[in-house]
Formats: sequence, structure tokens, C-alpha cells
Amino acid sequence: MTDRRNFLKSSSLLLGGLWLSPGIAVARTKISPSDQLRVALIGCRNMGFGILRHHLALPEVRCVALCDVDQNVLDEKLKEVETATGTRPEGFNDFRKVLERKDIDAVIIGTPDHWHCLIAVAACQAGKDVYVEKPMANSIGECDLIASAAKRYDRVVQVGQQQRSGQAFIESKDLVKSGHLGKIRKVNIWSNFNYGLGNEKQSNAAIPAGVDYDFWLGPAPLRDFNPNRFHGSWRHFWDYGGGLMSDWGVHLLDMAVWAEENPSAPSRVLTYARNVNTENRDRDTFDTMNVLFPKKDFLINYDMNGGLQTGPYGKPYGIAYVGDKGTLVVNRSGYEVYPEWSDSPKSPKCEAKKLEGTKESHNLHVANFVDCIKTRNQTVCPPEAGRIAALHAHIPNIAARVGAEELIWDDSKREFVGNKAANALVWPDYRKPWTLPKV
Repeated sequence: MTDRRNFLKSSSLLLGGLWLSPGIAVARTKISPSDQLRVALIGCRNMGFGILRHHLALPEVRCVALCDVDQNVLDEKLKEVETATGTRPEGFNDFRKVLERKDIDAVIIGTPDHWHCLIAVAACQAGKDVYVEKPMANSIGECDLIASAAKRYDRVVQVGQQQRSGQAFIESKDLVKSGHLGKIRKVNIWSNFNYGLGNEKQSNAAIPAGVDYDFWLGPAPLRDFNPNRFHGSWRHFWDYGGGLMSDWGVHLLDMAVWAEENPSAPSRVLTYARNVNTENRDRDTFDTMNVLFPKKDFLINYDMNGGLQTGPYGKPYGIAYVGDKGTLVVNRSGYEVYPEWSDSPKSPKCEAKKLEGTKESHNLHVANFVDCIKTRNQTVCPPEAGRIAALHAHIPNIAARVGAEELIWDDSKREFVGNKAANALVWPDYRKPWTLPKV
């Protein structure tokens, strides 16, 4: 735990736009070429670039290539990396050209979700290790392909579910598994965020200068350009993402699954989904969902509300592990244990505990990835964990899309039981000339 806290402290330099401290810059000069790790970023806006920053906070990491289909974004980020590190990476618009470079050890995939599978599988086939943002892919079938590719080509893959590297969540899982809360009855999860409503409707527009929009769409259906389906808000449309459910849901549901004795895909899923707010909103996905996952160890109850920003325990999002002896409530800021009480004599059934002031753990998640590249050990969030978490988000979305209140998933056969409409959504239909990768 001391190493974790020290790394968190050392990486605080990434806040506020400051990239590299003098100490890290000096440390870089002492790393021999044979010990350097050369990375490329594919998809350079927002989260992808943030993950690259955390890589570059490690002195052994070099960024040798950036790739984006928006030349405006690419030019901006090339300049930022050059200013921060003193070296300008090579710029690309086509990820396939990046993967042709033999000197690249690992790639970071920060694209919209509908691109994750194609790029991740191709990267594994090219001998690159992979950090892929969550959800691991935009469909159940594509998640399987990534997991299969990682195994066949013996690649280190880290899925960007960074809570697994966070102190608050690690300690919470340990408390749950130690029996501190007694037998866990259920895990209540909630995520209430205003952006879950999607943007207000806008008219179609001209494709921005410098954007290869056809390549941005890639395997997704051909559509006229609309700002709402592009940078920043693409996730509200099934072609590219799964809305608030797959954005925040996959993070929080992963933490419930992580506490299972033997983490598994959901078998029975009960879903309520509606778009309650219909005031000029542009989206395919749902703003309101309640989902029940009856699991072997406990019940998982997920409650999602786009357009709201308050929730239980005064938190917009969180997880409550409800046990016979107490309830543990956790989010990225920390956790608190609320003991149950015995009546005679009146006394707490477990010890109250509290942790405050924890922060985001992207830096620790990246550090784990880099360490595993060196050791060839399994990452803290390997492909199978990413697959299972993604299924907990994709299955409710599929249920909502086909109007099924209940779906039964047979994970051994990779299909839904008795629902053709749901099975039709297990795999995406790729737009030509793109085809599903073969592993």
C-alpha cells in the first residue's frame, strides 16, 4: 500500500497540465534504449490522451506515434507531446500504418467503442501489447474476439477499468471478502449523471475540415455527419457506444463482480429501461434503467438515472455492499462502513471504518500495465475481466432494445436462450470494406 500511495503522489504532477517534473526528465536520460518502452496512442482526444500522459509520467516510456482521423486533433496533440517531452512523435491517420512499425511495443486505444475490437485484435496480431479503454468492445461478440486474440498471440492486455487499481476499491473488496460485513445479501449500485440525457438535437452539418469522417465511421453504418454523433457525445448512439450504461455502468458493475467468489458472466438479467426525458434530446440509448442480476453469491441491483446528479448517501454514484453485519459504501473518493446493531446488549455487529480523500487511479492502472509488459504477468484487469464486466452492461442494453424484461444468457454457448432478436445483437454488422477480424 505504501508503494501505491507513493506512486499516486509522484504522479500528481500530471494535474493542471504539467507533464514532466525535472526529476522524471533526468530519470529519462538514464534509461538505456534496451529498457525503454515505446508506445503509440490511437485515438488522441480526451481519455486516450489522458492515459498517454500517465504513461509518460513513467521515465522508461517513450511516445513514438500518435494516430487520429481528425488532423486538427492530431496536430494539437503532436505539439503537446513534443513540448512536454522534447521529442515529436510520428503522426498517422491510419492505425494500420502505426501497427506496421516494428519498434512499437504497446498501443493505447482511446477511440470510440465501435473501433476497439478491430484495432485491439490487429495490435495483438502485430505483436503489440494493448491498453484498451472500457468497455472492452461495443458488442458481446467483439469482446470474445479481443480475449481470444490476447490469448492466441500471448499479449499483455489491460482494460481501462481503473477502479481495480484504486485504493478505496481494493480495500473495499478485501473487507467484503474477509467477512467483515458478514454474508453479503446484495450489492446496490447507482449512477446519476446529467450528461446521460444526451445533447439537444442539432441539424446535420458539413464534415469539419481535416476530418476523415468515413474512416471515423469505419465499420459503423454510413450516416450524414451530425455534431451529436461525433466528438464527445457519440456514446449515446448504438452504432458507436452504449450510453451511460456502458460508460459508467461497466466501471461500477465490475466492482460488484470483482467481489464474487468466482466472477462470472450474468446468466439471468431483469431490465427496466425508459427514456423519461424526451425534451429535444438526441440519443438512441436510455436515460433511466434499473437492472437486477441474480448471481450465485448475491443480488446485484443497478440503478441509473441520466439527468439527475444526486443519489443515496449524498453521492451521485456509488456502490453499497449490503451485509448482515454492516453496509460498505464506496466511490472514487473513499469508503465508509455503516455497522448494523445488536439490540441486547446494544452494540455494533462490525467495526466502523472510513477512508477519505482518495483520488482517480488511472496512473496506478497504467503503472500496472507497464510493469506487466516487463514481467509478462497478468494485468489487474485482463481481457476476461473486461469481457465479463462488458456483458453486465451489454445484456441490459440488448434487453431494452428488444423490449425484453428478462433475458437468459448461456455463457458456454455464447447465446441468449429463446430470444432470436437478442441473439441478433450479439455480433455487429460491419460496413464494407471492414470485416470482423478472425482469430
